[in-house]
Amino acid sequence: MERPLLRALVDAALPVIVVNPRQVRDCAKATGQLAKPDALDAQGLARVAEVIRPTRRVCPDPQTQELAALLARRRQVLAMQGAEQTRLDRAPDRVRKRIEAPLRWLRDELARLDEDLDDLIQQSSVWRAREELLQRVPGMGPVRSRTVWAELPELGLLHRTQMAALVGVAPFTRDRGRLRGHRTLWGGRAPVRRVRDMAALVATRWNPVIRLFSQRVRAAGKAPKVALVAAMRKRLTMLTAMVHHGTPWQPVVAQEA
Repeated sequence: MERPLLRALVDAALPVIVVNPRQVRDCAKATGQLAKPDALDAQGLARVAEVIRPTRRVCPDPQTQELAALLARRRQVLAMQGAEQTRLDRAPDRVRKRIEAPLRWLRDELARLDEDLDDLIQQSSVWRAREELLQRVPGMGPVRSRTVWAELPELGLLHRTQMAALVGVAPFTRDRGRLRGHRTLWGGRAPVRRVRDMAALVATRWNPVIRLFSQRVRAAGKAPKVALVAAMRKRLTMLTAMVHHGTPWQPVVAQEA
C-alpha cells in the first residue's frame, strides 16, 4: 500500500526512505510507548529518522516494480499449482476432473507469465545485458537471475557485507558474557530467500568455483548447513563483483583466483 506514495514522493524529488515497521515499533516500545494510534506512529517514525538516520537506498523504477510484480504473480501461480496437484493425487475420480480444469488454466497462466516476462525484458537493452551477465554464471537460471536483479536493485552498489545482511546470509552473534552461542541467520528479503537456498545447492554441484569452495569448507569440519550458507555468501560476493565491474563470468580466471 505504500508503493504509490513512495513513487509520488520520488517523482517529486523529495527524500524518502522505507523502513522496517518492526524496527520503528521496537523503538517506540523502548521508550515505554505501548499505545499505537496514528499520531504516535507518526511521532515514532520522526524519532527513528532523527536518531537512527537510515541510509537512503535505490528506489526501483516503475518498470522494475512491474517486473517484480510479475515474478510475485508467478510464485503465486506456482504455489496454487502445487496445491492443486497435491489435491489431485489424493482425490477420488469424481473430484479429479474438477481439479484438472483449474490445473490446466494454471499451466497456461504460467506460460503466459513467462511470455510477459520475456517481452518486458526484451524492451530494455540494459535488462537484456544484465540478464545475459547473470545467466552466464553456472547454476543461475532465468527465474533466479530475474528475481535477483528485480528484488535486489542494490546489487553492485553496496559492499559485500551489506549485501549479505540484505539477503539474509550474514551470521549474527548470540553471545552473552562468557557464553558463545551459535551464529544464526536473520532477516533478508523474502522473495530472494525463496530462491537463495536452492540456487546455492545447485551452485555447489554445477558451479566449479562454488563446488571447490564448499568442499574446502566441509573438509575443514563445518556442518553441511554451514557450508551451504558459506556457499550462498560466496556466490553473492561473486555476483556483486560481477555487476559492480560489469565483467562476465570467467571460469578459468575465477578458478585460478
